[in-house]
Amino acid sequence: MLSSPLVVQIPPSMQITDEQFFEFCQVNRDLRIERNKFGEIVIMPPTGGTTGNRNFNIALQLGNWAEQDGIGICFDSSTGFKLSTGAERSPDVSWMKRERWNALSPEQQGKFAPICPDFVVELRSKSDRLNPLQEKMSEYMQEEGVQLGWLIDRKHRRVYIYRPGVPVECLENPDTVSGDLVLPRFVLNMSKVW
Repeated sequence: MLSSPLVVQIPPSMQITDEQFFEFCQVNRDLRIERNKFGEIVIMPPTGGTTGNRNFNIALQLGNWAEQDGIGICFDSSTGFKLSTGAERSPDVSWMKRERWNALSPEQQGKFAPICPDFVVELRSKSDRLNPLQEKMSEYMQEEGVQLGWLIDRKHRRVYIYRPGVPVECLENPDTVSGDLVLPRFVLNMSKVW
């Protein structure tokens, strides 16, 4: 069984199109697949039960808030987004203003949407190395539309808060994390995550 991400390099003469990559992901539905900005295919191991439970809890808390707030919609970890760098990424949890989502055509919504969510969360699992996740978060922050990102490191009980154009903020063992102005009145209860 795969215990760390597997990076598959594609020779330049064999670069696959967006359509082919989408089809590749569809026929390998049981795999967690992303493509980085260099065109490399990254196959990630499935999460363990503990990480899956914690990720579900983050999604549940955000989803409950989003249902009450009503201005945006949430996405789970199997949703792919096509970034301006050419990468296709799947944040563990994400949220986007409904007006931005509705500006996409039904065809764009049905595939890897060519847009970056307003808010992204990455939860570090036991097998994840921190540096690649930090690079992924930095990549999100360079995208138009993204306003806030959280990298949650359960191993060290830290939450790294990313905002475009400002240095990363690190919270040490917080009880809660606030959604700031991006997610008004959303507060993540970290006792359900740690």
